[in-house]
Amino acid sequence: MRQTQSESVDDGAAKAAGATDTPGSGGAGDTGRDERLRRSAAFLIDEALGFLFPAALRAAADVGVADHLADGPRTPADLAKATGTDARSLYRVLRLLATRGVVAEDDEGRFALTDAGQALRGDVPYSARTAVQMISDRTMWLPAGELTRCLTEGTTAFEGLFGMAFFDYFAQDERTAAVFHEGMAAMSDPENAVIAAAYDFPATGTVVDVGGGHGGLLTEVLRRNPGLDGVLYDRSHVVARHRLGGEPEIAGRWAVAEGDFFAAVPPADVHLLKRITHDWDDESCVTLLSHCRGALRPGGRVLVLDAVVPRGNEPHQSKTLDLMMMASLTGRERTEADFSALFERAGLRLSRTLPTSTVLSVVEGVAV
Repeated sequence: MRQTQSESVDDGAAKAAGATDTPGSGGAGDTGRDERLRRSAAFLIDEALGFLFPAALRAAADVGVADHLADGPRTPADLAKATGTDARSLYRVLRLLATRGVVAEDDEGRFALTDAGQALRGDVPYSARTAVQMISDRTMWLPAGELTRCLTEGTTAFEGLFGMAFFDYFAQDERTAAVFHEGMAAMSDPENAVIAAAYDFPATGTVVDVGGGHGGLLTEVLRRNPGLDGVLYDRSHVVARHRLGGEPEIAGRWAVAEGDFFAAVPPADVHLLKRITHDWDDESCVTLLSHCRGALRPGGRVLVLDAVVPRGNEPHQSKTLDLMMMASLTGRERTEADFSALFERAGLRLSRTLPTSTVLSVVEGVAV
């Protein structure tokens, strides 16, 4: 079981009592100070070992363990036959996953999929399997191991490892591009309906989903707003895999446009930018937002759908994702003040920020 931070830190009075003692000094507070340092060491070592859990999660996703648990508990030997894996090694992976509630081992040594682990299946709505594989792909994993380079050189680690910038690499590597876009779609699908419902879209007009991937968000927006038309705008190799045609509720109200959003964007009453700005540095974001500002119809709005980093020390996914951006891309997660500054430089005004029940917020910009 992982130690919690509260277990690794004594109360203020105990800290004060040992503040002047050093290990081995023989002072009255020496024993207490040593104990606090031992707890700190145990906590930090346990945290450093944490990288092995996503490694186990990825391994389970790769061999489809969750799909073979859909009908109930199975032994590791039975699962190994079904997945073509080594039973002893599979058991060790499952045992670690059980410590975090993805699976559970019963008294007979069988493993069952828990409620928390259901989305690891590939055959359920909102499956997270491809998202897990994307997040733990070597294009994310290896740069994360080189964060020190980011600190000492002030640059992304990705280019030094792969010889080119992140999206340039994806454009020339079909396998990696597929992993990324399918994984991003899997990350986005559980959020899209919530975000579409969180904002009061106009009754009529055109919505352009800029860098909209396979069209999941645009589908939800059009489904909820029957008076709107939509355009999915992204690179040709991305929109080639769009899913808009399979949705009868939005038939006749969508179009696909190919292009580079750093060159231009289609005109719209609402521009959507979901998980786009966090990929890019400030100058690139200002360029993109300026294109959106120039293509806005009168009374139009730009909606940046991204995490907004909160103040304070509490955990928030944006603080974790920010290091992925630092390691692999040129962007970062931003505070509300950061977004306001970007909008101002692009000829927009941040009019409001609407939190949602997801990690993302709707940051609304209007023309000034």
